Order: sequence, then C-alpha cells, then structure tokens
Amino acid sequence: MGIPATEDKLLQLAVKRMLGAIYEPDFLRCSYGYRPKVGARDAVHDLRVKLQFGSYRYVVEADIKGFFDHVDHEWMVRMLQERIDDRALVRLIQKWLKAGVLGEDRKVIHPVTGTPQGGVISPMLANIYLHYVLDLWFQKVVKKQCRGEACLIRYADDFVAAFEHQEDAERFYRMLAERLGKFGLEPSVAKTRVIPFDREPPRDKGRFEFLGFEFHWGKDRKGRPHLKCRTARKRLRASLERFTQWCRHMRNLEPWELFRQLNAKLRGYYQYYGVVGNYRGLEQFYRQALRILFKWLNRRSQRRSYSWRGFEELLAYHRVEKPRIVPWSGVRRAASGTPA
Repeated sequence: MGIPATEDKLLQLAVKRMLGAIYEPDFLRCSYGYRPKVGARDAVHDLRVKLQFGSYRYVVEADIKGFFDHVDHEWMVRMLQERIDDRALVRLIQKWLKAGVLGEDRKVIHPVTGTPQGGVISPMLANIYLHYVLDLWFQKVVKKQCRGEACLIRYADDFVAAFEHQEDAERFYRMLAERLGKFGLEPSVAKTRVIPFDREPPRDKGRFEFLGFEFHWGKDRKGRPHLKCRTARKRLRASLERFTQWCRHMRNLEPWELFRQLNAKLRGYYQYYGVVGNYRGLEQFYRQALRILFKWLNRRSQRRSYSWRGFEELLAYHRVEKPRIVPWSGVRRAASGTPA
C-alpha cells in the first residue's frame, strides 16, 4: 500500500479526471472496474445474460498474479504517450509510479515496477494498462481467430472469458501467458483454468467463481436449463468471520447504536449479493449472522443477557434488516466504447 499525502491526493484526483475524459471514450464495454456509473454488479449481471442466452460452452477463469506490483513502468509510459502529448504530465505520472513507500521498518522503498495501491491515480492507470494489454488484444486478435462466439468480462485484474468451442478456449489459455509475459505480468496458476460450462454438465463440474459469486447451470421450474448464481462459499465464510470480529468488538455498545450499525452492515451485504436467484444465500448469511450476534451478546457478562425468544423480540423492536433481493439498476455509461 502507498498512501499519498493530502496535497498529492488532490493533484492525483485532478489528473485522474483528465485521464478519464481522455480514455473513457476508448475503454471497451468489457471493462467494469473503477469506472463511472458501472461496477461489480453490472459485470455479474452482464456475464449472466451472456452465458444464459449465448452459445458459450467453455469458460476461462483467470486472475493476474500480483498485478499492481508488476506493472511495467516503461510500458505504462508508452501507453500514456499514445493519447497524451504533454511531457510534463507524463513526467508527473512517472514520479508517482516511482514514489518511495515508507515501510513498517521505517525504510523507504522505491519500486521498480508496479503502481502503489492506495493512490487515487492507481485504478485509472491499471485500467489503461489492461486496456492495451488485454481488452484490445482480445477484441482485435483473439475474437478474430475464434470459430464461434467469444466474450470477455473484466473487473480490474480479475476477468472471465467465455467461448463456444473448446479449441478456442484452449488457444486463448495458451496465448494468455505469452501475452501477459510480454508486459511483465503472469497469470495466477491456481486461479487460471479452462472449465467446461455446458448446459448439461456432470454434477461435479461446470462451476466457476467471479467477483464473489459462484456460477453453475441448473434447472428452472419448468425443467429448462437455467444459469444459477449464488454467493461463493469462500466469500460467505470470510464475511461471517469478519462479522464475528465485529460482534466481539461492538457487543458492549448501546443497543440503539449496535443495531444501527448492524442494519447498515446488512444493507451493504444485500446491496451487493442480493441478485436474483441468490435469496437462499442471503438467508444463510442472515441466519448465521444472528446466531453469532446472539452468542456474543450473551458473553458481555457472566450472566446470560437474552433467551432466544427475548433476542427475537429485540430484533423486531430494532427492525433488523431481513434478506431481500436488490434489483439491478441497469445504469450504464453513455460513452461505452466498442462492444466486446
């Protein structure tokens, strides 16, 4: 992490807005991370629509290993110079890339590669880098070599590519390491794989995760193939672990303040994971979270504070947020670039 000083943050914000005005019209629709009026839920929704109604049968799930630590500065400057003819501005960005980071041992580290996470400008630079490294390459090279349908959905350095034919998916998988290596990057071996994603897969196959959701095929009420989307098991466990830590630290708050913060946390969870088809996942989190809260409220002293019935009355009194699906807003930017 590299946290800039306040003055630097203001300047980075101004430069970020300038770069946004230049590059937003160029960015493709397949890019969703750190962009105005679009986010992770839009990426999840668009991926669901493409897989449900397209002819895709194979998915390449991919992740770039240590992306923010391995951005090549020389390539970054060359990419900026494609659209920016202001040497002073490019030199300023170079200074930010090479700015020293004060470590826990009080020593200053001057990075040779990468963009400091925590800087206002870093997400914009990451999008510019991957726009040239991945998005344009997929649009102009990979798709033209495919015999069938192909699409890419990318959120920052986490992306998924879907293909109609197996040979197209395997070709992309082989080409990906070479393409990323050219720019100082490499795919994460543990998180990059080709997955058969047919509508009639074996029970133990045909599942992948993206942005905290697990995708797999199932059946609708009429017995037709239907794409299912639920909270990824790892994300659910991680959320419950964080909630447990929160209960431990906040259990001695006044009840009105405790439940005010609890409702805020639950609303935030529902607003992200409350997609159509994931109501059971929300219910599972809600039930387990309440059990955890019940446990820690009864550990505030040696005497037990609540019975389960009394706890339920407390929840009703404070109007604790119950699981609910939050409809996708469907807001997209006007300047969306070339469809991918």
